[in-house]
Amino acid sequence: LFRSPAVSTAREPVTNTYHGVSVVEDYQWLEASTNPAVRDWTRQQNERTRAYFDKLSFHAGLSQALEELISEESASYALAFKRGETIFALRNKPPAQQPVLVRLKSVYPPALRKTVFDPNAWNTNGTTAMDWFVPSPDGRFVAISLSEKGSEDGTLHIFETETGRHLPDVIPGVQYPTGGGSAAWNADGSGVFYTRYPRPGERPEADAHFFMQVWFHKLGTPESADTYEMGRDLPRIAEVELDASDDGKWLLASVANGDGGDFAHYLRDAKGQWKQITHFEDGVKAIKFGHDSALYLRSLKDAPHGKILRLAAGETDLSKATLVVPAGRGVIQNFEPSSHGVYVDELDGGPSRLRFYRQNSTKPVEVPILPVSSVGGLHCWHEDDVLFSNTSFLAPAAWYEWLPGLKAARATALRTTSPANFDDVEVVREFATSKDGTKVPLNIMRKKGLKLDGNNPTMLYGYGGYGVNLTPGFNAMRRVWFDAGGVFVIANLRGGGEYGEEWHKAGNLTKKQNVFDDFIASAEHLIKRKYTRPEKLAASGASNGGLLMGAFLTQRLDLARAVVSRVGIYDMLRVELDPNGAFNVTEFGTVKDRAQFKALYDYSPYHHVKDGAAYPAVLFPCGENDGRVNVAHSRKMTARLQAATSSGH
Repeated sequence: LFRSPAVSTAREPVTNTYHGVSVVEDYQWLEASTNPAVRDWTRQQNERTRAYFDKLSFHAGLSQALEELISEESASYALAFKRGETIFALRNKPPAQQPVLVRLKSVYPPALRKTVFDPNAWNTNGTTAMDWFVPSPDGRFVAISLSEKGSEDGTLHIFETETGRHLPDVIPGVQYPTGGGSAAWNADGSGVFYTRYPRPGERPEADAHFFMQVWFHKLGTPESADTYEMGRDLPRIAEVELDASDDGKWLLASVANGDGGDFAHYLRDAKGQWKQITHFEDGVKAIKFGHDSALYLRSLKDAPHGKILRLAAGETDLSKATLVVPAGRGVIQNFEPSSHGVYVDELDGGPSRLRFYRQNSTKPVEVPILPVSSVGGLHCWHEDDVLFSNTSFLAPAAWYEWLPGLKAARATALRTTSPANFDDVEVVREFATSKDGTKVPLNIMRKKGLKLDGNNPTMLYGYGGYGVNLTPGFNAMRRVWFDAGGVFVIANLRGGGEYGEEWHKAGNLTKKQNVFDDFIASAEHLIKRKYTRPEKLAASGASNGGLLMGAFLTQRLDLARAVVSRVGIYDMLRVELDPNGAFNVTEFGTVKDRAQFKALYDYSPYHHVKDGAAYPAVLFPCGENDGRVNVAHSRKMTARLQAATSSGH
């Protein structure tokens, strides 16, 4: 990052053995977050980094420009539920640290807004976050999971929506980064079903944030009176998501077998009986209730791009499901049943296409949306009317309403405006050729008339994992980058879901190297096309994308001048020992399997740092309380690079 004395880091060699292979490392001691020596080391690293940024001549001006762009944006809305004529939504308006839960009477002017819960007022330092919320069927109450300081360790609270009154019903341990959490109300709003982790003493300490279960709480009663519903027979790494039908008679539990894993689904009837609808091997990725309580299923069985099936209300025999949306070229990312059909958000390598499939019709209706854009939430709260959010690389998010027969979608009052104007920016899609010949889409944002002379500062961003899609999205802060002559590129790598499950599997487990090859090919493409050159290229990624950055800089340190790796994973041999590690085995694999160990060791960034190599400048932003990615990865990778690099950064 800069030429100044690096923080001295003690070497304490430790040998770990896997399948007869001895692996020696020097910085395992940095995994102990509570060790005073580790805390002191972290403080020194932060002070060194802060001092560097504070000395930059353009730092103050850049910070001011970014703050103005953010603060002058209008509020954005994430619509979530409708109860009667009331819409519940999250309203986000910087500089407030946290979004606010509000009620809306309409999506059109005058859209009367009333605050239900403001975490910024609940905790004025801005460190209390809403993990999730769900209103009762009549909208009288709302259940909210609250957590502190980015921990995502959630406690369930109940509030009266009209008055904001905080009920005495408080339930800890309903949410954690390992398996998440959720809740759903019973039909009359007298109680709430919720996910729960083991209470102290129920299981060994190592399992404190595993073995998620579902329990029921009746309002006004102590937590000790809560009753068990289901989950004791689920896998250790199960992640349970709850949802109730519109009439409250049916409760759905969607169970993921770890992050990026397969799904099983269970249905509870009004008598309290649970029946399994799908198993992990059935290929059903998502289920939603229709207006008539029928179940709509997104299935990948014999359909890598997805298809939609329907089961009549109360039916749990998967063999009786009927096909309502056939598999096609587009990858089904999201869907929403309406009274007379299904809306489907399909992807084709990244951008969205929104279609309405009417019952008993073979030809879908195209819903007009922005070009090269993405569709956010889909909500059908009345007949066949659909509300959806639409954004692009060049346009902020806005909510639209459409119903069959309209030539154009109607813009609602829920529209984000930004001081950043991108009229002078264009988006082009090019394809890099990966090592094995695979074509990798690149979304290239550049100023119109840009000269391809190799002199343009260029930022290349990637992720490539868990079937996550990098779809078009607006970011006002890119305006500053474009004004500086920059080019911004997002690569749709294998490991994502932009081309369906096959695209994901091609960058999963022992095939993870394909992701890194795709990113390397993307950088080479930009250099070959003279967008930039290595001295002008920066790379960026976060979380799984941080792993990508680690692999990129250790495998091809010659391709970039700088790397920003946020909350990354770098020691692939010990990642499954992290608090959230076991949940990622379905994506990365396990060192317990010989073939998977070999694949992990072959690319593990931490183990491939070479002494004396001239590495690019690297920044490792991370969170001390991050429950998803262990901050120890960033500590160890920082120490290893500082000891090894000859570049002086």
